[in-house]
Amino acid sequence: MKILHIITSLRTGGAEKLLVDLLPAFKSMGHTVELLLFDGTITPFYTQLRETGITINHLSVGGNVYNPINIFKLKRYLKEFDIVHTHNTACQYYVAIAKAIFNSTCKLFTTEHSSNNRRRAIKLFKFIDREIYRHYNKIITVSEKTSQNLSEYLGRTYPISAICNGINTLKFFNEIKPVAANNKTLIAMIAAFRHEKDQDTLVRAISILPNNYNLWLIGQGPRQQEIKALVSNLGISDRVTFTDFIADIPQALKKSDIIVLSSHWEGLSLSSIEGMASGRPFIASDVDGLREIVGGAGILFPHADYETLANELEKLATNSDYYTSVAKQCHERAMQYDISIMAKKYNDIYHE
Repeated sequence: MKILHIITSLRTGGAEKLLVDLLPAFKSMGHTVELLLFDGTITPFYTQLRETGITINHLSVGGNVYNPINIFKLKRYLKEFDIVHTHNTACQYYVAIAKAIFNSTCKLFTTEHSSNNRRRAIKLFKFIDREIYRHYNKIITVSEKTSQNLSEYLGRTYPISAICNGINTLKFFNEIKPVAANNKTLIAMIAAFRHEKDQDTLVRAISILPNNYNLWLIGQGPRQQEIKALVSNLGISDRVTFTDFIADIPQALKKSDIIVLSSHWEGLSLSSIEGMASGRPFIASDVDGLREIVGGAGILFPHADYETLANELEKLATNSDYYTSVAKQCHERAMQYDISIMAKKYNDIYHE
């Protein structure tokens, strides 16, 4: 099959990282696979994917991804491929519109990467989304909870199927080395500074822990300055490091002692799977999109409860047996989300 995936860009993000691993897996199955970007700005993810031999096309470099001219630029791509698969809102909307305008015969797929979004609270968007999604042959979600939420939002008649995200698990596993009590403990969170993330709670947890607990926040986004201000106000600037982007995520996880993902909600977070695969204990908010993956393996703490989070961090850092047990359970769970399993399930739906 000739398969084209379309996403706004290859800047930082879970959907973007997913394509870096997923498209080469499709290529290894014998398919012709290409990627189309609305914004073709060169990024580390762009470079990584290009090095695998995947052809990357773009509609423009920089600029507004919602520019309506993109609809007309899509025409030739929709005619060249058997399968067209979109990610992110601008692509979901404009590809569906282009397919209707140009009467394309390709099969149209999309992936819903989040269990919720602010758009769903606006009545006008509910009407628009119902019309847009009617053009898709299949809507893939990243978890059963995401499917349930989307079905309740759109209605029960849409062709929705859940396929959990995956990672190349072999890249992430490190030897489990329990942290020693009274030594410095490095806690890492890898996530964009966006509305759905909750770095605030983790920062507050660090602020009530002893001075030998340090925090590493990796990511970019509109809320970064707000979190930096919170760190400063709490007087812990000397214990918190901000890093905008790291290409070698496995190495960053190896340097850390405990991995945390504090969120308000998730779809199916690749960061959570990477964290659990790393040989380090993983702690996450007990919210949609995380409890399904982490529950029974890693540690879940009540949403926005920084005191409970702080207690769990301290327990891990001071109890070697507990640390090792949680790390092993996390790694075993992560093995269920290898990218090869995900690619096969996508392939089966494409053939169907």
